[in-house]
Amino acid sequence: MNFNKKTSLLICVLLLGISFSFGQGRFNLIDKKYDKIKFELINNLIVLPIEINGVELSFLLDTGVSKPILFNIANTDSLQMNNVETIFLRGLGAGETVKALRSKGNFLKIGDAINVNQELYVVFDQEINFTPSLGVPVHGIIGYSLFKDFIVEINYRSKYLKLNNREDYSYKSCKKCESFNLSFHNNKPYVDAKVTLGKQELPVRLLIDTGSSDALWLFEDDDLGISSKINNYFYDFLGRGLSGNVHGKRSKIGAFQIGSFVLNEVNTAFPDSSAIMQARRIEDRNGSLSAEILKRFNIIFDYEKAKMTLKKNSNFKSEFRYNRSGIVLEQRGFRVVQEVFEKKRLDNYGRSNDDNIVINSTKTYQMGLKPAYTVIEVREGSPAQKAGLLAGDMVISINGKQSYELKLQEVTNYFRGKIGKTIKLKIQRENQIIAAEFKLEDVFKKKEPQN
Repeated sequence: MNFNKKTSLLICVLLLGISFSFGQGRFNLIDKKYDKIKFELINNLIVLPIEINGVELSFLLDTGVSKPILFNIANTDSLQMNNVETIFLRGLGAGETVKALRSKGNFLKIGDAINVNQELYVVFDQEINFTPSLGVPVHGIIGYSLFKDFIVEINYRSKYLKLNNREDYSYKSCKKCESFNLSFHNNKPYVDAKVTLGKQELPVRLLIDTGSSDALWLFEDDDLGISSKINNYFYDFLGRGLSGNVHGKRSKIGAFQIGSFVLNEVNTAFPDSSAIMQARRIEDRNGSLSAEILKRFNIIFDYEKAKMTLKKNSNFKSEFRYNRSGIVLEQRGFRVVQEVFEKKRLDNYGRSNDDNIVINSTKTYQMGLKPAYTVIEVREGSPAQKAGLLAGDMVISINGKQSYELKLQEVTNYFRGKIGKTIKLKIQRENQIIAAEFKLEDVFKKKEPQN
């Protein structure tokens, strides 16, 4: 990469939920009314192909960020950044600021939408990386820079993003749709909703956060009646922010309501206050509305009119599930695997045993690199901890299935099964192969003692 014009600047930001105040270019569709872009949906998160300065990369679509942020670019040596300066970013987590570069005048292409003067940020901290937790390469996040220039439709069921030119777009009549007013703070969208905690129905203002795979985050506030102590909860790892890991309590609330849409028994996280100090500075913000709820709708975002339109899709009645194992897995590099192949031998007439003739076959072996799924955290008191699992263990197989034959999301789906389901693992710990077995438990079976 080539960098120049380096200076220092301190900016306080949130990830996921970052604000900036600099000018930026505009995305345009040339001679088209709209464009559809297919995306991958992984752990509720939207992963899009994006071209930056001629290099093809993958980005998360995150309504909580203003400028595109690049990370995990160690293997993209051909990527050149323009007009850079050094800055420091702060985000979710209780850690320190993170060094980054601000770059102007970059070329971005998403489908047929082009921006020839995009400002973006480059983070070199290798810990800021979504690839291990999603199991696919992810090089950055993008949000407001795209949403501001189009009327954007997200179809979670068909997995496409539709970018509509404003001047060519007209809203269709839709009896099952509802529209909601948005408010904005530092270019991030907020919506008003209601939550039921115990016997209380409370109004809340929530950041709309497509970049979080959870359903709902609420910030505890005893004065407002927002408290995890209303229901059973357990303490858990919630994810990683720009400034470190985020832990908190996971629980369920009685109901979440937006307009006439009501969801019952909704998974809810209450992050530790130390990890969300920056987020709590936003006046009237009570939490985040995230992708586990958002994916239950097809959505139209119209930032210019400050409007969001929702329509239920077939995900709407899907069950809210928890990781009942207590294991947090990531893809940490690759491991060498010896695969066995059956090689058929033909007789002198060229016949194989497909012709019902008994012909000997030989086994051949091939070495290959396969994803390595590593335990990064084990929840206190969980079935996995009771079975002796430790951070650093590598999962070799799960219920008789070789882990390298599965995607990361398929492996973690085993941990979201029904209460009582048996999980049998083979793990590698240093140079040993160890068998472990446990049953999935009700995470709310015991209520933590209240202070």
